[in-house]
Amino acid sequence: MTTGTLALIILVVILAQVSVASLIGIYRRSRQSRDLDGHGGKSRILAVGPVPHMPTNGPSSYDEAWKGFREFSVQRREFEDESRSICSFYLVPHDGKPLPAFRPGQFLTFRLAVGNSAKGEPKNVVRCYSLSDAPRPGYYRVSIKRVPAPLDHPEAPPGVSSGFFHDHVQVGDHLMVRAPSGHFHLIDDEPLPIVLIGGGIGITPLLSILNSALERGVEREIWFYYGVRNGSEHIKKGNLQALADGHDNFHLHVCYSAPGGDDVEGVDYDHRGRVDLPLLRNTLRLARYQFYVCGPKPMMESLVPGLQEWGVDSADIHYESFGPATLIKHEKPALAASSAQPVDINFRRSGKRLTWDPAAGSLLAFAEANGIDVESGCRAGSCGSCQTVLTAGGVDYNQQPDADIEPGHCLLCIATPSCDLVLEA
Repeated sequence: MTTGTLALIILVVILAQVSVASLIGIYRRSRQSRDLDGHGGKSRILAVGPVPHMPTNGPSSYDEAWKGFREFSVQRREFEDESRSICSFYLVPHDGKPLPAFRPGQFLTFRLAVGNSAKGEPKNVVRCYSLSDAPRPGYYRVSIKRVPAPLDHPEAPPGVSSGFFHDHVQVGDHLMVRAPSGHFHLIDDEPLPIVLIGGGIGITPLLSILNSALERGVEREIWFYYGVRNGSEHIKKGNLQALADGHDNFHLHVCYSAPGGDDVEGVDYDHRGRVDLPLLRNTLRLARYQFYVCGPKPMMESLVPGLQEWGVDSADIHYESFGPATLIKHEKPALAASSAQPVDINFRRSGKRLTWDPAAGSLLAFAEANGIDVESGCRAGSCGSCQTVLTAGGVDYNQQPDADIEPGHCLLCIATPSCDLVLEA
């Protein structure tokens, strides 16, 4: 081999090494760029979600969320429907500091000092209400429906917290609020078209998702199906129609199940009846969608399984029932000990020793089914109201808790036992 040939070989090897190093660098920079944009893998995105756009004069990081309860002032109230049964409350931080970003669809947790008519003393009640607008730098908005006594049980008491908001919370009043939280929120890292389905007051988190997506100029197709009884309950009627008229990618379908005498089909609403699977099949094109569903229990129990039977992947169905008593899950968490020996649960304060029934769902549901009174709020691991001392044993959680759990405690609403337990409840 001549000296010239050897030099040529060495030069080729060096050039090859430089090319490989360059390609590796380009790949790494591309991967880092995707990760920074929130495209680093589905499991990571589902866990933390993308940071929504915020105006430049407001914070844009979830890291600025506060711990515990923070004092807010009511800036204004505004009724959203003809019957004046739904009122929006605009809340500003009492300390004047900026508000952290939140994921469209999340909720706020309130600690309310509600009057106790029996003793004449206020009682702390914890309740959660969905944010009903896009993230803003200066205020949060929640829209709350007054909950009357059930029609079939008029003797039953009306909603405690909703009545308190409507009757007692006025402009200038102060409220104690936990930072936005919740696992039901827009996942906007995928190009899939969005289908929003809301029933009654279940529209509130969907309004947050809708306003955020349209204001940010999202080009994804958005289909909105909204069901109420009639025009007197129609929330944000003019606003929704204006959004539909002003955005070619937004398709609004309003359903009245019991139209009033003044309600005109084709003018006030689009479809007579409820939001159901046949309506979706007749109006949606054959394609893959991301579904966000929020409404009362009958609607949820019909639509969510119906979508799955239609062939929609469960990973594309995101849902939340409004009201703590109507929360449902796709599947119950697996109980590690259920396949071996029966699990014994000792509720020490209540003096009850029970054998765990996996069909009950969470420990909170199991306690309530057995007549054990436990304070609760969100029933989704966010507000921390059901936090209970765990004297002995261990639990499994069916999702990552949002609330801060004190040492030696557990959240009953999202927990199941992994072995025998002793609870101070």
